[in-house]
Amino acid sequence: MKECSEVGKLVRDRIPEIIREHGREPVVTVLGEADYRGALLEKLFEESTELREAGVTEVAEEIADVLEVLRAIAKVHGYEWADIEKAAEAKRAERGAFLERFYLEG
Repeated sequence: MKECSEVGKLVRDRIPEIIREHGREPVVTVLGEADYRGALLEKLFEESTELREAGVTEVAEEIADVLEVLRAIAKVHGYEWADIEKAAEAKRAERGAFLERFYLEG
């Protein structure tokens, strides 16, 4: 587990339990829906930044973190992950993916 000296951020559900197992007592607040939605977007930015900075051996773990945040964002907006996959498939069929590495200049 990464050591964290930051205060005030959204954490995974088991983190308070893990902190207790290490002999410390976490200070935890349960967020209301609006604050939770905002915290999820902040978390997505945090995890995306970590993915961008990840070394080759860390990429899969960082992608997993981004995916978990995206799943939570979908859920809080009333979508099941299957709904997101269906929307992604439709968009891919209409506009393509990112496999050709095209970079539009200007």
